[in-house]
Amino acid sequence: MSGAGISGILGPIDVGILSYFVLVNTLQLALVCLAALDTTQYRRRRPFAGFNDAYRSALTPPVSILMPAYNEAACIVEAVRASLALRYPRFELIVIDDGSTDGTFERLRAHFDLVVVPRVIPRDVAVRGVVRSVHLPARPVGSDPETLVVVRKDNGGKADAVNTGINLARHPLVCMVDADSVLDPDALLSVVKPFIDEPARVAATGGVVRVANGCRVLAGRIVETAMPRQWLARIQVVEYLRSFLLGRTGWSRVGGLVIISGAFGVFRRDLLIELGGVSRDCIGEDAELVVRLHRRLRERRADYDVVFVAEPVAWSEVPTTARILSRQRRRWHRGITEILIRHRVMLGRPRYGRIGLVVLPYYVVFEVLAPLVELSAVVLIPVALAVNAVDFAFAGQFLLVAYVYAILVSLVAVVFEELSFHRYHRWSDLVAIVLAAILENLGYRQFTAVCQLRGSWDAVRGRKHVWGTMPRAGFTGAELSRSS
Repeated sequence: MSGAGISGILGPIDVGILSYFVLVNTLQLALVCLAALDTTQYRRRRPFAGFNDAYRSALTPPVSILMPAYNEAACIVEAVRASLALRYPRFELIVIDDGSTDGTFERLRAHFDLVVVPRVIPRDVAVRGVVRSVHLPARPVGSDPETLVVVRKDNGGKADAVNTGINLARHPLVCMVDADSVLDPDALLSVVKPFIDEPARVAATGGVVRVANGCRVLAGRIVETAMPRQWLARIQVVEYLRSFLLGRTGWSRVGGLVIISGAFGVFRRDLLIELGGVSRDCIGEDAELVVRLHRRLRERRADYDVVFVAEPVAWSEVPTTARILSRQRRRWHRGITEILIRHRVMLGRPRYGRIGLVVLPYYVVFEVLAPLVELSAVVLIPVALAVNAVDFAFAGQFLLVAYVYAILVSLVAVVFEELSFHRYHRWSDLVAIVLAAILENLGYRQFTAVCQLRGSWDAVRGRKHVWGTMPRAGFTGAELSRSS
């Protein structure tokens, strides 16, 4: 093909890519602005929200906390201690050891003096792995002798472990947390508050997940927040602020929240049973559960809400190596792609309201296709320059729109987070966040785009997946993961 022919093809494609980045960054900025409005109103109402009354009230609904664990020996004891110390009137913590081989159960047994107890487990939802034993502490850790329950089962995957916990749960609300997470003391009370305010309407709530790397943990509590030393983890701090905290708050504001992290979410148990529990054949089981919940409630024309609460925090360890980050992002994007394929009947259907008409199409265009567009731009813009399909002025516009605009969106999110929550107190941490927002665009975005594209391809191929592990540095009395 002649240079003129190539130029004629590449020119419109490059304009399309430029328009794509204008649109995606503008929508990200709009979500951040919506989140700012929602969080400002929430913080103004918080002093009058009645959290102390809810803590003292006998009417506050009890909660079953489910903590699936697979090879989490490095952090399991501190995670359990943090959950047991939550400020909440009545709850139980069910730890499901899903066939760990690294001594996870042995550490729990030694620390909490666990003993075997007989227990008939209901079969409200189907499970695959055989339950081997149920354990309670020899000395109760709370007013309820079954505040802590530890279940040992054959390995069946995270979803199967959660479903086992649903069967064991005694309370009307079920909170799902990860074994590598540390919850703030008031986290459970805050995330359950929407159920207290509108018990007949709220179906599920989600809380914020923040990066624990670099923070100081004592007795199951984050006692000092700080930025991690590794730049890979620092960039993820910016990602979590922009996408998880402010992005999901913005979607919640318009009634379009379809992702509640498996690291911290609360659901009505009766709805979980009606849905058949968590899907065992989808790698993004937490998000798939929320989409399936929307689908079921929309189909029966229910009046409901799925709410994101920006204040309660679950602190979680993030990858500090490119290899582990690659596996994580590949798994995440595979999950999103699988969900959209599985629930494609909802796309563009007025029956499913804004979820079908707006939210899921957004995820198709700006999540699933984003890595393909990102990598196409990296290849096509230089080629277009080489064959004179575009000039340097256009290339400059592309850099401004694709990267400088993206940095601006991230900085707006960081400034808003600092003004609202002020989690990082050192000037050095704030400087690190700003630098991380810039560095995110210089190799990190492109690397994760490759991982995400591979994840989508795995989903399309239907490649078999397993519940893998992420090596943990563990929660220590010093700074988490700073030496990893």
